[in-house]
Amino acid sequence: MQLDHLAIVCADLDTGCAHVERTLGITLQPGGQHARFGTHNRLLRLGRGEYLEVIAPDPKAAPFEGPRWFNLDDAPHAPRMGNWIFRCENIENALKTAPKSVGRPLDLTRGDLAWQLTVPADGSLPFDGAWPTLIQWGQGVHPADRLDDQGIRLTALSVTHPNAEDFAPDLAARISDPRIAHHTGPFAITATFDTPLGRRTL
Repeated sequence: MQLDHLAIVCADLDTGCAHVERTLGITLQPGGQHARFGTHNRLLRLGRGEYLEVIAPDPKAAPFEGPRWFNLDDAPHAPRMGNWIFRCENIENALKTAPKSVGRPLDLTRGDLAWQLTVPADGSLPFDGAWPTLIQWGQGVHPADRLDDQGIRLTALSVTHPNAEDFAPDLAARISDPRIAHHTGPFAITATFDTPLGRRTL
């Protein structure tokens, strides 16, 4: 599995985007609407095959089958790192040994993009978001490679959870990314980036 993208969650998209743009010194690019879950987003390339999204409930969304993904029915007013998403070549194989709380893969599309993503039935996040959501992209150009490169690169991802010892060894066996570290303690996800303004943290 490989890191695909990071998700900043918030109750209001403009508020979340302003926070990220001010912190990183960049301008987020348009994303789109997710009709299946009543959300919308904006995006930032982090390099080849990696990006960051700011995602929030869409107040203009048409009626949809709830609950929202990424626990966005309970979206925080203050933007925060909410989840990390890992790309796999065969999502069904990856799920055979994953925690049940990861959920089942849903078939999703937007424009010419098609993907499968694990979403628990109640819209929650496994281990509060400390265990990654899984994604498998269909054919075509990856979303990150459609975005302008503004020189932002992820250098470290720190994931802290009170029960990290229950799942961190399993994740370490699946993930060979030296940027990612798990710790035991109050839940938090912290991402550090190299930017044209220097090192910044979200």
